[in-house]
Amino acid sequence: MTDSASTSRTSLLGTPADEPLISAAGAEGGVGLARDPSAPDLSESHAAPSKIDMHHHFCAPQWREWAARHGLVNPERLPPWSRLDIDAAIGFMDRAGITTAVLKPMLPARYHSSAQLREAINITLQSALEVAASHPGRFSFYVPLFLDDPDASSWAVRRGLGRLGAVGVNVTANYGGVYLGDPVYDRVFHELNDASAVVDTHPHNLPDGAPGAVTVPGIPNFMCDFLLDTTRAAVNMIAHRTLDRFPDISVILPHAGGFLPYIAGRLEALGRFCDPPLEPAAVRDHLRRFYYDTAGPMAGAATLLDHVPAEHLLFGTDWPAAPADTVTKCAIPALEADSAFTPGQLKGIYHDNARRLIPQLASV
Repeated sequence: MTDSASTSRTSLLGTPADEPLISAAGAEGGVGLARDPSAPDLSESHAAPSKIDMHHHFCAPQWREWAARHGLVNPERLPPWSRLDIDAAIGFMDRAGITTAVLKPMLPARYHSSAQLREAINITLQSALEVAASHPGRFSFYVPLFLDDPDASSWAVRRGLGRLGAVGVNVTANYGGVYLGDPVYDRVFHELNDASAVVDTHPHNLPDGAPGAVTVPGIPNFMCDFLLDTTRAAVNMIAHRTLDRFPDISVILPHAGGFLPYIAGRLEALGRFCDPPLEPAAVRDHLRRFYYDTAGPMAGAATLLDHVPAEHLLFGTDWPAAPADTVTKCAIPALEADSAFTPGQLKGIYHDNARRLIPQLASV
């Protein structure tokens, strides 16, 4: 039956499906969770300017309890940091100068029926709503979609976007090897287009490998494979003219677009060998219309800015999958020191661009 956005073949950050990496964020009334004992004492605050974190992982404690009760996950095999509580999330945000985090729900399991999947989504959405209500201005959230189950996805769009106030949807780069852009997903994309939805994407393990297996011994899949997964999805969307056929959606590519900006010239020159062929003008157009988050750390921005308007770059941390010290001592300082960015562009990346893309964020 339907897998979640990070299931057997595609697990979050290269972890086997029964060892999903799960965010610290959760409702205050949820499961009692430990604080992060290894969190660095960050004496330097990156408080100015304020930031909107567009890549902040979240898995509801209520979902974790429910999934364990149904034998869908083994709590003892979850990584220790997955037990961080909402206070840890807010503490990290305060140290990093983050005003608001947009939660990317993760509910990684293999579901036995569409009804069970809907229950998992509903538990997660209700928990995210409680988190946002309990901490005004600090959290918004996406709706998790499972495009290999179009009925559940349509229901989730109506419930999450239409009734619960989610600010967009989150999808996986591929489902069982079928990548974003494939016409099989058109039904749901028509609904998203009607809603002028923000479609946030996330990579996972490459398809066709053994569940949870490392592709290259000694190299975690998130190091290289995740970037390729995003790149494949983006190229497939270009090939199928996704942004032309659904002009009212906005697609966010994580990790600065994976390898996409660095192979732009290759796509323009050799895209005619794809099926359907890639037109150079379509490559250039889609690169400028996609949005990109900075979760990384990402490479120097000069190549990215050769193809992408700075107004389409969004700040993201990848916390807690990315450790707090990686964000505050490496990623943010590198972003601020990047000579390709002007101070005005950095201000846009940190919050103005997100507020233009998602007007609801302007009020939090």
